[in-house]
Amino acid sequence: MKINNLLIGLGLALTFAGCSKDLKNSPTPPKTGDTTVNPPAPVPYSITEGFEQGSKTAYAAADVTLSTGSWNFSDALIGNLAADLKDGSKSVRLRTGDIAMNFDIKGLTTLYIKHGKYGSDATSTWQLLMSTDGGANYTQVGTDITETNTTLVTDSFKVSVTGKVRFEIKKAGTTRINIDDITFKGTGDPGITVGIPDTGGSDTTGTSNSATPRDVTAGADAPPVSGDNSNLLFGNPSNALSTLASKDNYLIDQKYYVESYNATKGEPNWVSWHLDATNTTNATGRLDNFAGWSGIPAGWYQVESNSYSGSGFDRGHNCPSADRTSSANANSSTFLMTNMIPQAPQNNQQTWANLENYLREQVAAGNEVYIIMGSYGTGGTGSNGAASTINNGHVNVPSNVWKVALIIPKGDGDVARVTASTRVIAINTPNVNTINSDWTKYITTIKDIETATGYTLLSNLPTAVRTALEVKVDTGASGT
Repeated sequence: MKINNLLIGLGLALTFAGCSKDLKNSPTPPKTGDTTVNPPAPVPYSITEGFEQGSKTAYAAADVTLSTGSWNFSDALIGNLAADLKDGSKSVRLRTGDIAMNFDIKGLTTLYIKHGKYGSDATSTWQLLMSTDGGANYTQVGTDITETNTTLVTDSFKVSVTGKVRFEIKKAGTTRINIDDITFKGTGDPGITVGIPDTGGSDTTGTSNSATPRDVTAGADAPPVSGDNSNLLFGNPSNALSTLASKDNYLIDQKYYVESYNATKGEPNWVSWHLDATNTTNATGRLDNFAGWSGIPAGWYQVESNSYSGSGFDRGHNCPSADRTSSANANSSTFLMTNMIPQAPQNNQQTWANLENYLREQVAAGNEVYIIMGSYGTGGTGSNGAASTINNGHVNVPSNVWKVALIIPKGDGDVARVTASTRVIAINTPNVNTINSDWTKYITTIKDIETATGYTLLSNLPTAVRTALEVKVDTGASGT
């Protein structure tokens, strides 16, 4: 590895090291007067764009949705041939053009890029450029890089500018190079999406044939049944049981998450799961293979993949697709209809997606998260207006959708590591289509959710710790 220090002008100091309606009837209280709030210090993050998600097989200019967000490829594609240098199964093949971020990232301190020559192509040069004004203007970072490498090598770029930045990799000449594993390292909230958000679940118009119901196939990537990283480590909120007599509080272990299912309502009461970096490897993309669950007991109504058709509500995931990308088995499990609720499209695609992305960002920053999501009440408002039920009365439309997330640094002995100062986020949103996209507008307390639902959350914690966490009001995304 060789180190070169360069001063970049235009008031930017950057060192190059060569070698990656508001709602009137909202049920949630305002964020006021809780002395137990302990805003966490900014934590480091490391986010890698490995180009394993998304597809682009031609050189023509186009935007591509990848795990970090939207990128523009011009005279570039995503290659997977033997001649492509890659760390994984895919990398960028860049000819006479560029790849550029269509989004900004903040808090960045270092950028890493893996690169090398494609196949037996001749030596060529490329440039890294940076924009601090949303892509209106770019400044070259360092000098031109001469590509002579026949294996992937890594360049690192230390960034000392403050605020939001985005990058472009630009190449001249007709020979080709490969780019892979662009890693962003920094501190605080990076402000970007990690993983493709769950905004593809809409089934609000038309009809279709139902998919054949299926079960879950558990692989080695499924969380353990008990102990650290298990989906129900912090307790069973409603004391759900896996007996037929418990029809409306029926415990189902779907291996990649655990839930309490309500057969009368045709939806889960709550779903609980653990999230860490092993769950979001992007080994698979979003499968969209909605189906009923074949394990529904005989005589219970089977909610099908097309049961929400024409309702004006999304098939809203409880455990998100993007929280389970470690395998096709994992992702498929999230598309069972026992994991869905009729969710107002704007709630699902904006507010809820933003919260889900934020929690995955916490994982990328070195944390693990224990999550419980649920819903309660009857009567929501989708794109077709208000409704109490759908599917000829077989599926309840909840009035509220809530989530509790307990965030701790990655480690072992998870229950013992939780204290009164541990960060917990509690959200309670109205299931309406006029919802604010900012999830922090709906921050509440665990205690308020327990009062609304009758559940006991985080029951496996010591009483003193649990009592303290019940009344904490999080500071929102700005607190990290």
